[in-house]
Amino acid sequence: MMHRRAALAGLLVAVVTAARAAEPTLEAAVRAWAAGATPRDGRVRLEIAELVENGNAVPLTVRVDSPMTAADHVVEIALFNQRNPQRDIARFTLGPASGRAEVSVRIRLATSQQIVALARLSDGSVWQQRVDILVTLAACVEG
Repeated sequence: MMHRRAALAGLLVAVVTAARAAEPTLEAAVRAWAAGATPRDGRVRLEIAELVENGNAVPLTVRVDSPMTAADHVVEIALFNQRNPQRDIARFTLGPASGRAEVSVRIRLATSQQIVALARLSDGSVWQQRVDILVTLAACVEG
C-alpha cells in the first residue's frame, strides 16, 4: 500500500512540474497576444506601486491615450505577469462606446516581478508599458 501512495505522489509531482514547464514565458505570452504585431512603447500608462507590501490585493490602473472614436479606438487591453503561476492576468474588450480607454483592477502577485500592460488599437497597432514591481509579502504561492 505504501508503494502505491509513493508512486501516486511521485506521479502528481511529475504532472505539476510538467504543467509549470509548459506555462509560456512572459515574452511568449505577449507575442501570442500581439498576434504578429510588434508592441511599441508609449500610449499605455500602467499605474501600479513599484513597492508592494502585500501581494494579495494590488491595485492597478491602465490608461491608453486614445480618442475612442469609431475611427480610432482601443479594441483590447491585456495584462500579463512574469512570475505568477499563470501569465495572463486579465483581458478587457473595449470599443468607441466605452468613452475612455481606462480599466482598474486588483491583482495578486506571487513575488517581485515585471507586469506588462498592452493595448490593441483599431488600426491593428499594439502599444505597451512594462513596470518592475518589488513585492515584500508574496501571494499566489503554491505549497
